[in-house]
Amino acid sequence: MGNKRYSDSMQVNGLIQFDDWHDLYASRMETMRSSAVRDLFAAASRSDIISLSGGMPDIRNLPLETVSKVAADAVLKEGVAGLQYGSTTGREQTKEVVCRLMKDFDIEVVPSDVTITSGGQQALDLLGKIFISKDDLIITEGPTYLGALQAFSAYEPNIITIPFDEEGMLTHLLEEKLAELVAKSPHGKHGVKFLYTVPTFQNPGGVTMSLERRKHLLELSHKYKVLIIEDDPYGRLRFSGTPVPTLRSMDKNVVYLGTVSKVFAPGLRTGWVIAPRPILAKLNLAKQGADLCGSSLNQVIVEHYFNDTDWQGELDKMIALYTKRRDAMLEALEDYFPAEATWTHPEGGLFVWVTLPEYVDTPQLLSVALDKGVTFVPGDGCYPGGSGLGRNALRIAFCYEEPKNIREALRRLGEVIEERMELYRAFIDAGAL
Repeated sequence: MGNKRYSDSMQVNGLIQFDDWHDLYASRMETMRSSAVRDLFAAASRSDIISLSGGMPDIRNLPLETVSKVAADAVLKEGVAGLQYGSTTGREQTKEVVCRLMKDFDIEVVPSDVTITSGGQQALDLLGKIFISKDDLIITEGPTYLGALQAFSAYEPNIITIPFDEEGMLTHLLEEKLAELVAKSPHGKHGVKFLYTVPTFQNPGGVTMSLERRKHLLELSHKYKVLIIEDDPYGRLRFSGTPVPTLRSMDKNVVYLGTVSKVFAPGLRTGWVIAPRPILAKLNLAKQGADLCGSSLNQVIVEHYFNDTDWQGELDKMIALYTKRRDAMLEALEDYFPAEATWTHPEGGLFVWVTLPEYVDTPQLLSVALDKGVTFVPGDGCYPGGSGLGRNALRIAFCYEEPKNIREALRRLGEVIEERMELYRAFIDAGAL
């Protein structure tokens, strides 16, 4: 056997066992990396850990009697329909529920404008699959949702990041970048496949793009013919401030992603894509190869929950809970973090983004914080791999822990940060740096 894979192998119980599988993997595996949040889940499950890392909605107060009745109705009232294969695009009744929910955001669509997906994450993967070829350019906010980076990276794009401030993406920098790409191209084209944004209560930043910048973004999308993907999992989680129109409500060319994960149950893995129909046709083709169809049972449960219960009342209770926790986090940051630190002040959503002095390395800080019983997401995980950005920042979530635990976690974390900063100051004083 001249093939190295076989010459380096041995037989165990009649089966070939390979010493090295490396040459079997697709080249794209070289650029894929594990989710920073998923890697922290094992640590976060420890009883001695206060987790500020995962964006898990707190569904512990959901009325389980109501939910159990909804689940029973999904079987008893729908019969075997919820247990059978379904349409690739999703149940018509589920899409009708989505259309009704979207009216709250002034998004007028009909079922044929909607495809149901296995959560927003599948939607991101499918969009990457139908749009991205190796080395294609895409644009995101910097930092951005690490799950989107993970989904897109499988298709090996080059990712350009545009910074944000408290009013969202700095669209004047986006304009400069697009103009620069056009100027450098021998064909006068920018080459960008799409721009991905979480404009409302951004993950990880917590910031919301202002109306003026949304208008500017849409102007740029038309001027430069850039497709916009609007990811909106947190839009209903507003605590304060004035609501801002969705990009999709302002422009029907925008691809819009929604989910029930943050307003009902993430375990149902039910999301949706609203897009121009030519795009949906390609996405549905890719979805057939991915899963044939989503879970009919989960979709029926979603239908009954949003049709037959006071879901808005339950969501209002959740929002009141999150508001108290957001306030506790912002107060604790003021009380326990060094004066050199800055952070965002979200009007909704689940996250706060903290920026520390450039010499503080948060990936290294995490191991010390774990010893103190606290988890967070280091900021570099929210940027494309290898960029080197975000190492002095961190994302903290206020959605799951009680206010007293949030305060205690930030007290401990503040001490860890201060110790690192004191060590740095000592090196400076000693002339070692």
